[in-house]
Amino acid sequence: MLGMVEFRPEDYGPDIARILELAGGGKRPMPLVKAAGISPEGCEAVNALDSLPPLVRSGLYLYCGCWDVGHTTADSVESPDGYFWHGIAHRQEPDPDNAAYWFHKTGKHPIFPKLAAEAAHARYKASGDWDPFAFIEYCESARRQPGSPDEQIAIAVQLLEWQLLFDYCARGQIV
Repeated sequence: MLGMVEFRPEDYGPDIARILELAGGGKRPMPLVKAAGISPEGCEAVNALDSLPPLVRSGLYLYCGCWDVGHTTADSVESPDGYFWHGIAHRQEPDPDNAAYWFHKTGKHPIFPKLAAEAAHARYKASGDWDPFAFIEYCESARRQPGSPDEQIAIAVQLLEWQLLFDYCARGQIV
């Protein structure tokens, strides 16, 4: 179902690759509702790396299921990238109104064009440009339909979103 994103944990160095491997190698489906304890070892490993920039740290925490600290870390970064992580955290809380607030602050993010293309490839039906507000609504609807095709699509698109934003924050480019 995934398209052109070629996410390789080794691209981020051995420490980050090890953390990602503890929780699915950067390819684990992202839950529609925050899920604690996905990788307690991953959370501990993120804690141990003091040199990680906050945006990378926030993404890793959210990926490993350390929602509270991932949210707090995103909240500490006053930039569109930090607001984006913050929006993801609240979408997964789920708190759609708060997520919308943070996506409004994010504005038009550089990964949106690639995310729109990848989401379409993953069978997410959107019209044109990436609309984070429509995706919040889609995730809200999908989480109320466990096991549905919409739930699977929303989970897959959240992974694509995470991969693209993480890569952008870690390497400053769009894969």
